[in-house]
Amino acid sequence: MLELLTPAQTARADAAAIASGIPVAALMENAGRAVARAVAARFRPCRTLVLCGPGNNGGDGYVAARLLEARGWPVAVAALSPLKGDAVPAAAGWRGPIVPFTAAEAARAELVIDAVFGAGLTRDLAPEVATVLAAARRIVAIDVPSGLDGANGQARGAVAAAELTVSFFRLKPGHLLFPGRALCGETVLADIGLPASVLPAIAPDTFRNAPGLWTLPRRAIGGHKFSAGHATVIGGAAMTGAARLAAAAARRAGAGLVTIAAADNADLYRAGDPGTMVDAAPLAGQLADIRRNAWLVGPGLGRDRAPDVLPPLLASGRAVVVDADAISACAGRPDLLRGAAVLTPHEGEFTRVFGPIGADRLAAVRAAAQETGAVVLLKGPDTVIAAPNGRAAINGNAPPWLATAGSGDVLAGIIAGLLAQGMAPFGAAAAGAWLHGAAGSITGEGLIAEDLLPAITQALAAARG
Repeated sequence: MLELLTPAQTARADAAAIASGIPVAALMENAGRAVARAVAARFRPCRTLVLCGPGNNGGDGYVAARLLEARGWPVAVAALSPLKGDAVPAAAGWRGPIVPFTAAEAARAELVIDAVFGAGLTRDLAPEVATVLAAARRIVAIDVPSGLDGANGQARGAVAAAELTVSFFRLKPGHLLFPGRALCGETVLADIGLPASVLPAIAPDTFRNAPGLWTLPRRAIGGHKFSAGHATVIGGAAMTGAARLAAAAARRAGAGLVTIAAADNADLYRAGDPGTMVDAAPLAGQLADIRRNAWLVGPGLGRDRAPDVLPPLLASGRAVVVDADAISACAGRPDLLRGAAVLTPHEGEFTRVFGPIGADRLAAVRAAAQETGAVVLLKGPDTVIAAPNGRAAINGNAPPWLATAGSGDVLAGIIAGLLAQGMAPFGAAAAGAWLHGAAGSITGEGLIAEDLLPAITQALAAARG
């Protein structure tokens, strides 16, 4: 279930399921049951308050309250306002206590279930609602914490963080994009009976990044090193470690051969890993070898050298990954990056070239991809990968200790190695982000960039299942 649906797309899925004959009451009953099960699996019975809004989210809350009470939990309901529309029958099934919708009641409870507003809220959370939620000691949210924008993960008003969030059918971008990911706490996705057959008509174009979204290349039994591609990393004169890390990562990712193109410091590069080749010939001569099908430029390059190296690379028709200094050298000139296969900026580099990211990270990356014609991978704890056609993925497996010097060079090298083996740019970028995150988790806290290299092998095995 890799598809991510916006609130509007989720509403369309609900409507299609209902039109096919699935009763609203059945969906609401299943949603409330999923919440009750998730709560009972993680918490001991305690004084619980269910805060219910006027819509279907509130209806889910009434069902969860009834089912928890049936399990012997002490439960009360506080309604912001009477239920409306299809949710009305859910309230009729509640026979337990109803208390005022106040901060005092929320503070008195040991657990609060936030069923006030779902992901489709189109306005900022009212301060009087935020105050009640802020008084809660522990919160379980239904769909999303009230006030969280399900489309972009932004907080609309003062959003109280949940310890657990239970959502249904498919996750939303806001569950994975920060700050939404942090505000949701643990996120559980429950099946409530919506059929997957409603998805083709919706045509989702945003996905959770994981194996299944892409397929890693496999070596042919009769293959040889050149059939696995030849990746070349442009080496800089000063920060030589960056290129060496990237080259080693490309090799670990499966490229048959990897060369560092070293205009300067060739001898220093030759003193590195024995399996990495070094070529000090002019760039034009190296580009003449058509077997060198994937190139990486940027790690440790130096911004002053980028204007000489980038144009011939991008004009060569090869699959080029542009990273680090080569991106920053194009500040305010995204047109200079046309011809690249993949761009891998962090937020600072992205902002230099494309301007402020703004509140909608997903939209900003999509716009950059469309403008340059390249797949754009915006690095971060919620890395976003977008293709020029609007297809996008959000990566959620990166541990925080990946934020260390050289980690981005390893990521760029993995992507170059996958491109060398024939993966399409979007797949290579998405797979590279996932493998990088998996390698970080395998290595564990306290890692340095060099530690990621051997872990890539285990990450590849994990991706293949």
